[in-house]
Amino acid sequence: MLRVVLVTGSLTHGGAERHSVALMNRLAERGHECHAVYIKNISDQLDRIRLRDGGTVRCLNATRYFDRRALDDFAAYISRVRPSAIVAANPYSLMYSSLALRLSRLRVPLIVTYHTTRPLAVKEQLQMMVYRLFFWISDCLVFVCEKQRRYWLRRGVFTRRNEVIYNGVDIEEFYDSGSPEERGRLRSVLGFSDTDFVIGISAVLRPEKNHVQLVDAVAKLRKMGSPARALMIGDGVMRPAIEARTRALDLEGDVVITGLQQDVRPYIAACDVVVICSDAVETFSLAALEAMALGRPVVHSEIGGAAEMIVPGWNGFLFPVGDTRALVDKLAILADRTVSRKMGKNARDVVERFFSERMMVDRYERLLLDLCRARSGAREAMAS
Repeated sequence: MLRVVLVTGSLTHGGAERHSVALMNRLAERGHECHAVYIKNISDQLDRIRLRDGGTVRCLNATRYFDRRALDDFAAYISRVRPSAIVAANPYSLMYSSLALRLSRLRVPLIVTYHTTRPLAVKEQLQMMVYRLFFWISDCLVFVCEKQRRYWLRRGVFTRRNEVIYNGVDIEEFYDSGSPEERGRLRSVLGFSDTDFVIGISAVLRPEKNHVQLVDAVAKLRKMGSPARALMIGDGVMRPAIEARTRALDLEGDVVITGLQQDVRPYIAACDVVVICSDAVETFSLAALEAMALGRPVVHSEIGGAAEMIVPGWNGFLFPVGDTRALVDKLAILADRTVSRKMGKNARDVVERFFSERMMVDRYERLLLDLCRARSGAREAMAS
């Protein structure tokens, strides 16, 4: 049995945080003792953590970027728990984990999962000069797609062991088991008819998710005679800008924003196709995998590892970042339900074969056991 501490910057509704919570829950289900530590007190996902006997959740309550009190608290916590491994999500958590581990004087494997390929601003470039040192002295760095691995290795971000483990989704939880009648009822509540071509996007309304591009695409499709409508599953700071663009294009009845939803599955299932319009920070989209698992083809901007999950013309399409004309062309093909349903079936098959949560957890479990065995063997060799 492993005793693992998983560390995140917070428990907000971000991809890295969702990934950590899912990994923690699944390892706990397999009988491993898991502990959650988050640095800043943002706990939107606290109720999603399902630890077994012995597992704990701790917030360090850091009040600034580097909080020595929080660091000392973390070091004392590590000394009490005495984990067999620590898994940190992204560089900020890695920094705290590495320093706290040294203060505790325990020697256990430190693994970091990295979830971004975003170009760095000046401030972040300066931070990365420091973070690189923590990457270099860690035991393993896990990237979430091959393109991301190549991107960061070229920029000097690596450690002793570098692995790629794709994100995965729960294919039993994300399965379209609803009846056509249930789907029709929700579409009706949302203001859509059965003949509408409903294009969904499941993402927090932030600038980098580029929801406005979907509004523009719907306007162009409707001018072509398509009954295109948009369903935006989420909420966020860009809502006023999206609504303003919708009014400017006279699409007020054709773009629906659901607000934040605890369960996105019925809303995705109400769509005919799902798009990812992101122009940054989309390394390996969980939202895309969830839509594919629900049997929906995905039209994805060519960013991050999109080409590693989507085979154009088979389970969806790719389009150049920011190219609305190309996005419209791909969506026009999928307006034919015979085509979209066939590609949706293929999308589900791709997730089952390559991107299930079970496969992801299997790989992390093997990696953690291997690193712990290697560290134990090294200690025995030194003792002899």
